[in-house]
Amino acid sequence: MNKIIAVDQVSFQLEKQNILEDITLSFEKGSRTTITGPSGSGKSSLLKILSSLITPTNGQVLFHEQDIINLQPESYRMQVSYCFQQPTLFGETVRDNFVFPYEVRKQAFQESHVLTLLEQVELPKSYLDKKITELSGGEKQRVALIRNVIFLPEVLLLDEVTAGLDEKSKRIVNQWLLRLNQEQNITLIRVTHDTEEITQSTVVKKIVAGRLEEGQ
Repeated sequence: MNKIIAVDQVSFQLEKQNILEDITLSFEKGSRTTITGPSGSGKSSLLKILSSLITPTNGQVLFHEQDIINLQPESYRMQVSYCFQQPTLFGETVRDNFVFPYEVRKQAFQESHVLTLLEQVELPKSYLDKKITELSGGEKQRVALIRNVIFLPEVLLLDEVTAGLDEKSKRIVNQWLLRLNQEQNITLIRVTHDTEEITQSTVVKKIVAGRLEEGQ
């Protein structure tokens, strides 16, 4: 088995309230895992712990068998990339968002690569210089997702990224994510309530009231 991320007895408390309790599970490289469960059960908190956005109260997260608290957060987040439900774009244009990943790595902007990615999510090449204020919700989410994979991470953490999108945008995003998984071997870990997205998964885990259901 090729574990890419392992969660070992992780618990998380917020203002003395137990959000997650004693979660132990692992994710295989190249797998597509969906984390399901009722609203408020701790699913998004687990994803944020996996992304190192929040720190567990107890337990540890291992990335390639290394405790992530011993890794540089910036380097780790380049490999384990968190995608928000509500996309946050910055600057004035789509281009501004795509130039940023190159700047932080001190690399020259590769416009041809970005245009290929736009094409893959069915956005015209002209969108590169489109103002972000003119984008629909589905277009903003596609731009945000492209920004996360310009430099391919090993893991994509997807926190209800298609919630609220129209059916066309949802189809485009899901087909593209599946393609990234199958062709690039990117590990997908997603939180979703969408039945179709759940059926696309190779593994389904259910969290109820902060605990992993037995048999999971």
